[in-house]
Amino acid sequence: MRPRRFLFKETVLAGAVAFLGLACSDDTGFNTPDQTGLDCSIPPELLLNGGPGKDGIPALTNPLFVAPGDAGAGYLEDADRIVGIFLDDQALALPLNIFWWHEIVNITQGGVRWSITHCPLTGSTLGFDRTAADGAEFGVSGLLYQNNLVMYDRNSVESLWPQMLRGARCGSADGTDLEMVPVVEMTWGGWKTLHPDTRVIADTGERNYRAYPYGGYAQLNNTSLLFPGTIDPRRPPKERVLGIPSGTGGITYPYGALDEVGPVAVVHGSLSGAPHVVFWDRDREAAMAFHPSLDGQELTFSVVNGAIVDDQSGSTWQVDGTAVEGPNAGMRLVGVAEAFIAFWFAWPTFYPAVELWGAQ
Repeated sequence: MRPRRFLFKETVLAGAVAFLGLACSDDTGFNTPDQTGLDCSIPPELLLNGGPGKDGIPALTNPLFVAPGDAGAGYLEDADRIVGIFLDDQALALPLNIFWWHEIVNITQGGVRWSITHCPLTGSTLGFDRTAADGAEFGVSGLLYQNNLVMYDRNSVESLWPQMLRGARCGSADGTDLEMVPVVEMTWGGWKTLHPDTRVIADTGERNYRAYPYGGYAQLNNTSLLFPGTIDPRRPPKERVLGIPSGTGGITYPYGALDEVGPVAVVHGSLSGAPHVVFWDRDREAAMAFHPSLDGQELTFSVVNGAIVDDQSGSTWQVDGTAVEGPNAGMRLVGVAEAFIAFWFAWPTFYPAVELWGAQ
């Protein structure tokens, strides 16, 4: 029996599902939990049909990347958000405009087998190394778990991988975790100023990438969800929050709390005895966590005259962890691979013991 779908009060997502489904006639595959035929270590009753069916939202594989001035990048405006990664020292931008319609971008290059993923419903952006999935590409299953994207691997025997659980929870691969790849989110205009030589995913011609198909869903105080869930009232439900998960908990850094510190901020923290440092940049609407060391030397950071500076060498650093001035110019901090951005409501849903950092 098909599970009941709970619609937004404004029926925003009902229209979005229809919008997405206009070019997605495949309604076969993982439509309901009892049709998967897979054993799961998560409650199967929480695996629900998200709408357009298996591959109804088509993942991309090795899309074309072009220069910012190329006509193929014309769908982007400076205020749009992108996911920034480095591949063989080449800066690459993967716009959320693309993820709204595709949710997964598989990148295979040399020894790299990555999937960069974004779920519009939980606002979560995570990068994965696919080695643990035998290198198989990931596709969109059409199922949601706690309103979150559920991926499937394109092996001969498929398993289900909820994005924010960061591993397989149904099928023969159940219990297999994915190694994560550090990614950073910021505005397209902000990324270009940091990396004018970046490449960006070109318009595929398959969708209108200027059109956000979820209406007012992502507005800061919008409490509507596709499927019902508990919303922790301590922060606005759709606030972007940088978090580092650990077990059933971890630590979260809300954008709003970071912004209370100032237009540029540095926060030193630790999780399970491991130190990290969070950089914040208001103009670029970006936050990222890094391991605070370079070539074996522990670093501490401060904000000096509106810039992030390490106290040991006086070098100046960007929010993406790249040093641009001083003795360390050209060096890059290692990002905390497990750190990722998601809407606030999703953090305590998936990590109920998570700690909430606040500016003091």
